Amino acid sequence: MAKQNYNKLELTWIGKGEEPKLEPRILIENPEYSYGDPKSENMLIHGDNLLALKALEQDFTGKIKCIYIDPPYNTGSRINADGDDVGYDDGIEHSEWLSMMKPRLELLYKLLSIDGTLAVQIDDNEFARLYLLLDEIFKGSKNLKVVCVKMSEPTGPKMAHVLKSGLIPKLKEYIIVCQKNSIKNLWMERIPKGKWDTEYKTIVNGIDKSELENIKAFLDDEERNFEDLNEIEKLLNKVSFENSTSVCLRETGNPINDEWLFENAYRIVQFATLTGGARDLAVSKKHSFENIPGAFLVVTPQKKVYAIKGDFNHETALPRCKLLFADKYLTVHPGDFWQDIKTTGLDNEGGITFKKGKKPEALLKRIIKMSTNENDIVLDSFLGSGTTAAVAHKLKRKWIGIEMGPHYYSHSFPRLQNVVNGTDQQGITKEASWKGGGGFKSYILAPSLLNEDKYGNWIISKEYNAQMLASAVAKQEGFKYEPDEHVYWKQGMSSEKDFIFTTTQFITAELMDKIHDEMQSGESLLIACKSYQEGCENRHTNISIKKIPHMLMGRCEYGKDDYSFNIVNMPIDEDAEPWEPTEEAYIKPLKKTSKTESQPGLFDNE
Repeated sequence: MAKQNYNKLELTWIGKGEEPKLEPRILIENPEYSYGDPKSENMLIHGDNLLALKALEQDFTGKIKCIYIDPPYNTGSRINADGDDVGYDDGIEHSEWLSMMKPRLELLYKLLSIDGTLAVQIDDNEFARLYLLLDEIFKGSKNLKVVCVKMSEPTGPKMAHVLKSGLIPKLKEYIIVCQKNSIKNLWMERIPKGKWDTEYKTIVNGIDKSELENIKAFLDDEERNFEDLNEIEKLLNKVSFENSTSVCLRETGNPINDEWLFENAYRIVQFATLTGGARDLAVSKKHSFENIPGAFLVVTPQKKVYAIKGDFNHETALPRCKLLFADKYLTVHPGDFWQDIKTTGLDNEGGITFKKGKKPEALLKRIIKMSTNENDIVLDSFLGSGTTAAVAHKLKRKWIGIEMGPHYYSHSFPRLQNVVNGTDQQGITKEASWKGGGGFKSYILAPSLLNEDKYGNWIISKEYNAQMLASAVAKQEGFKYEPDEHVYWKQGMSSEKDFIFTTTQFITAELMDKIHDEMQSGESLLIACKSYQEGCENRHTNISIKKIPHMLMGRCEYGKDDYSFNIVNMPIDEDAEPWEPTEEAYIKPLKKTSKTESQPGLFDNE
């Protein structure tokens, strides 16, 4: 019998497997572009997004709940800062586009939490290849789901050419949704079937959304487990009811409207008529209570289950007491074909001009709300005009946005300023009841730790001060830079008792012995220095010593700041002055630690 070949089928291309070895850079706050609450954890990063993602890897692996990216579509189309077409080029080969995307997606996979969601928006040009690449990274199609989104209308000047030439107009794009352990736990907002039915006018209070969903799931499940009946009954006992008009005014300060009603349909009910034997069961059960609850269940002999308002009028023949939830009867699940989101007329959404390429805030709201809760972290590494960060901020999520181009300053930064100030009144502001607040910190990537001198030797960058050097070396070695306030050589740690000390001073055996005497039982230390006295190596079993920069050589690619390709998906203002960070931004020291006179500094004895 012939031996079977079990090699898996996979997408391959020229350059696959030749991904760069990335330098794990440190991030430096640029206070000139930080805004609002100084304690904010939101991050706006300017720099190459591949290097920025690598910089985030140490602190954020497995912590990001939702990632949305809108990468270059590789169409060859070029547009300026206002979104106008300014010409056409050939884009790049598919292999180069895949080589750009693969390392970025692999880093995003690492950053994504075990229950997190990645959503990648793309059009026809690279959809097929992107799907196969994500299938490989996320280990199978069971972890992927494709959503089609209507992004254009079959109207306007383009249709004249379409009709004349017999073409098919492009109206949709794709969002590939990815998770690590099959697609699940996405609580997608339901969308209106039609006009709001004014009979639905009562809010259910007293329990949260997840508890309401448990009640509805129990009522709808014909194969329900009756062992859960008591738990559902306990939830219903806690509810109270209030007029929706009052709730809307209290929560938003605005009069009630259809948009708010549909947004809150999950907790709005009407009381329908109950007849026959079910009515008799409800009346009997009501009389059995010493204290009438907010609501309760009745189960008919046919095993039908109804939720009943507790204080209904039992003296009428046709009492209106059966709870009907608005989201079940007035809304539908959008499924995998989203055609209800308005995608036209968004030129100035967010208070910035951007005619083409801007994604609707309503689209990002759906993606973020279906996959996160308040205070979860949302990331966009192709931030562009800043929509993802703006929506995450309004929805009270933490966020990280990365943008390399001038749009960081012309679009993302001013847009997010408007959100913090509360002056952005467009997009989802009204329905999110956003009034302003919060803030964000702006960061740049530190320059490469090592540079080549004129003789071809790799040396430590002169732009690095003491704290930057210690932080960068700690990161290279897998230590978290957290200087101890009292012990100078405890600059960073990889575990509770494993430390690193980086210095450019000459390390003597005497200094090494002194450090050893200060160390506690079970502690270990790595010393990274420019040079050291003979006899320091292996002097103490719990102290290792290495020379910089020699210890760093060969492990990654130094001196490269740009891993982008010549793909244009975002507008470029050809007339804009190039922005250059100030020297102060590059050398801003990290938080200093206290040091006694007897403690050597990082650059002592140079």
